[in-house]
Amino acid sequence: MESMILFPAIDLKEGLAVRLEQGDMARATVFHRDPASQARAFEQQGFEYLHIVDLDGAFAGKPVNAAAVDRILESVSIPVQLGGGIRNTATIEGWLDKGVTRVIIGTAAVRDPPFVKQAARDYPGRIAVGLDARDGKVAVEGWAETSEVTALDIAKRFEDAGVAAIIYTDISRDGMLQGLNLDVTIALADAISIPVIASGGFASIDDVKALLEPRARKLEGAIAGRALYDGRIDAAEALRLIRAARKAA
Repeated sequence: MESMILFPAIDLKEGLAVRLEQGDMARATVFHRDPASQARAFEQQGFEYLHIVDLDGAFAGKPVNAAAVDRILESVSIPVQLGGGIRNTATIEGWLDKGVTRVIIGTAAVRDPPFVKQAARDYPGRIAVGLDARDGKVAVEGWAETSEVTALDIAKRFEDAGVAAIIYTDISRDGMLQGLNLDVTIALADAISIPVIASGGFASIDDVKALLEPRARKLEGAIAGRALYDGRIDAAEALRLIRAARKAA
C-alpha cells in the first residue's frame, strides 16, 4: 500500500448532506444544506479524494440526487467516488461522463455479479464494489434487506475481475462513532488481492493511528463521516499524520 487515503463522506438525502445512524433513513442528521460547499471545504482542508453516497438512490435503485452530485463535481477538482442506485451500464456511463472518477456498485454486486465483472472490464480501474455487512452478512437495497452471503464470499467472486477497490462497511457501527471494525476489515483485505477501504464507525484520531499500523498496510484507506462533521477528528491533524507516515514509508 503506497499511502493511506482518508475519504471524507458526503451522504445525500433530498439534496442535503446528512449522516445516518446504522443506515436508518429515519435517523438522519442534516450536517450541511449545501453539499457542494461542504465538498469545497473538504478540498480546502487538504483531502485528496471525496466519497459520495446517493442515499435516496440506494433505496430507489436509480440516481435521485443527481443535481446535488453535479454541483459537487463542478465545485471541486479532487477525484470523487460515488455510490447509491448504480444498477445498470447507462447509469455507470452517465456518472463517468460527468466526471466521477470511480463508481461504487453495491446491491448489484450481490444480485448480478456478471454485470459488475463486465463493468470492471469495460471501465478498468473505475469500478468499486461496496459491501455493507450486518453481523458478517451482506445487506442490500440501501441496507433494507440482509442477504445470506458473507462479504468474503462476494469479494472472492471479483478476484481477477479488475475491480478497483472493495469498500467494506460495518453497518452496526456506521454513524455510531464506535471506531472502525479493523479486525474484520483487515481479515478481508488479507484474504483477497483487491484493495479494501474501511468504512463505518470512524470516531477519532485513534482510528487514523490504527490505520497507519503495519497490520493495516493492505488497506487503501478509510471513510470518515460524522466524526469529521461534529469535530471529533481534527482534519489537519489526521492529514498531517497520514503525510508523515507517507514520508516515512
